[in-house]
Amino acid sequence: MYKRALIGFIVFIFIIQFGCRRENKPDYVFDPIPFTFPERQTGYPQYEMNDDNKLTEEGITLGRYLFYDPILSGDSSQSCASCHKQENAFADLRRFSVGITGAIGKRNAMGLFNLMWHPNFFWDGRANTLREQVIAPIEDPNEMNSSMSEVLRKLNQSNFYRKLFYNAFGIYNIKEEHYAKAMEQFLFTMISFNSEYDKWFRGEPSTFSDSAFRGLQIFNSEPNMGGADCFHCHGNIHFGSLKMANNGLDETHQTDIGFGATTKQEHDKGKFKVVSLRNIELTAPYMHDGRFATLEEVIDFYSTGVHANSPNIDPLMDQIPLGLNLDAQQKADLIAFLKSLTDYHFTTNQNFSNPFK
Repeated sequence: MYKRALIGFIVFIFIIQFGCRRENKPDYVFDPIPFTFPERQTGYPQYEMNDDNKLTEEGITLGRYLFYDPILSGDSSQSCASCHKQENAFADLRRFSVGITGAIGKRNAMGLFNLMWHPNFFWDGRANTLREQVIAPIEDPNEMNSSMSEVLRKLNQSNFYRKLFYNAFGIYNIKEEHYAKAMEQFLFTMISFNSEYDKWFRGEPSTFSDSAFRGLQIFNSEPNMGGADCFHCHGNIHFGSLKMANNGLDETHQTDIGFGATTKQEHDKGKFKVVSLRNIELTAPYMHDGRFATLEEVIDFYSTGVHANSPNIDPLMDQIPLGLNLDAQQKADLIAFLKSLTDYHFTTNQNFSNPFK
């Protein structure tokens, strides 16, 4: 009798332990598959990876789920994708994004692509790494209005995410660094170098038109040569220096001092990130505050609206205030070139789409 009871007790304990182990770690497997980028082509930048965050299929998949999951917001109603739409090159068509409480931001949400080559993030460069950037919107009261501690609590209570984090990083206790690394992995894969211009540049069949070619020449010429002088700030393969500069938007900088608020330096007031012109057709409105609704308005600004006396105006702007004097055909050609930088493969790529659908 005693032996039967003892055996029964042992079997009971075994079942409990085995059941708990299966419940806590369902199908957990840590055997990540390395991710491989396509071979780099001539004229395009080298891939820049972080040694402490090797890209894997599991890590990228996890980051993609997080990007589209409203669990990151305080009331689980808003995700990163709520303000960064794939069809708009992950930008926001609204001038200012609206947070979960109805609060309105003060800057336009820029597009997200080719981020591995950015020296810093946000219009004012206040985040030095992408891992810093992906935390800030969560804790901003005007955006997701939550905290990392609350997000981690929700993630650690989710069997779905506990499995994904284990498969990606081999951990059971999800921490801030794991969240940031997963997001970084996904965002690093969002590369956009397949526009009609790129196909033409690589010698592939394309629809790069004669008008776009004339626009490219205008883009790469100085005003005294009948050009628009765009290439000084947007002339590399990124079509944006990604540095901080003041392009003469305002005579004074009293409401938003941009990079100056980050560095606390007088000579940085009024400077904002010189963003890429890739996918510019899809990312209206334009400038850090979304003040221009169309590309035509942007070109008109550079033709007649630059404030040459703006404090800290970039030296590369020295010829622009004299006026571009572009005629209607030249403006149309320049816009045709800018539209040739649209990468529809990027905006429809299923690897970047909502995995919950």
